[in-house]
Amino acid sequence: MRLTIPGLGRWSVPLVVAIVVLAVLPQVGMPRAWITYLFQFFMILTVANIWSMHAGRSGMITLCLAGFIGLGGYTMTIGSHFGIPIPLGIVLGAIVAAVFAFLIFFPVYRLKGVYFAIATLVLPQILKLVFLIWDPVGIPRLGGGAGYAVTGALLFSRVDVYWMALAVAALSMIVILVVSNSKLGLGLAAIRDNDNAAASSGVDVFRLKLYSFVIGAFIVGLAGGVVYLRSQYIQPISAFSITWQMTAILAAVIGGLRIRGGPVVGAIILTVLHFWLSGYPGYSMLAQGIILVVIMLTIPQGIVGGIGRLRGVLVNRATSNQPPA
Repeated sequence: MRLTIPGLGRWSVPLVVAIVVLAVLPQVGMPRAWITYLFQFFMILTVANIWSMHAGRSGMITLCLAGFIGLGGYTMTIGSHFGIPIPLGIVLGAIVAAVFAFLIFFPVYRLKGVYFAIATLVLPQILKLVFLIWDPVGIPRLGGGAGYAVTGALLFSRVDVYWMALAVAALSMIVILVVSNSKLGLGLAAIRDNDNAAASSGVDVFRLKLYSFVIGAFIVGLAGGVVYLRSQYIQPISAFSITWQMTAILAAVIGGLRIRGGPVVGAIILTVLHFWLSGYPGYSMLAQGIILVVIMLTIPQGIVGGIGRLRGVLVNRATSNQPPA
């Protein structure tokens, strides 16, 4: 009998094993550089999973992940200046991001297609302007800009932050797998294919999309808190940068937007490119763009989807070439 965890199905054992191995690695002599590499991978995987859930599962082309990242990071940072423990601040940041997602969903839901995408794209830019002007802490900002240091960040080691990032990435994997294997996932798939037909069949389109949007915002808000705990400093230009959104889209599409393991492969590729071309930032974006265009033209279902399709073709050929019994 195969061991499975409810909601995760056949991915139960591989996911648990991967989490345990990754959690133990820093304690068995893993090079310090690999902690940095894996931290980057965990954060890319998180945003890619959430965007895959939004766009690939429910058909919502959301472009506001940077807003949730920034809100999570700023809530944790501001809280640290008022004596709120950093772990609690990270959770509060996720709650703030989720509440923000809940509030903005009502007006943007009325928009469809490209108008929905544009509306969500504008939101992080509005938040950036707000935090450039607003001084919630009331202390001198760092670097002559609008940034703040995270009070108490030095109490957390690199390994502590690594484990937090692993926990957030694992949560994003669990959520997307549970959603995929639940009635929520089936409803979102029906909405993605044809929301009018889904609504006429009794699917509550608004409610399911709202659930997906708010859950995604909560997890991305957690990621924002962990990211800026590691950097120990936050400022609006980087916190609400569109780079977060582009990273999520690239990883999800390169790996496979509607494929469960797609964001994992996409996150690995982007992490390798990020560090391989770290000394050439312009070339890094160019390389990622070229890879994205090539994949969309040749294997629009992504690398994982393309491998699965090729395997199916080979199996069919092998079966057809077998002599009749």
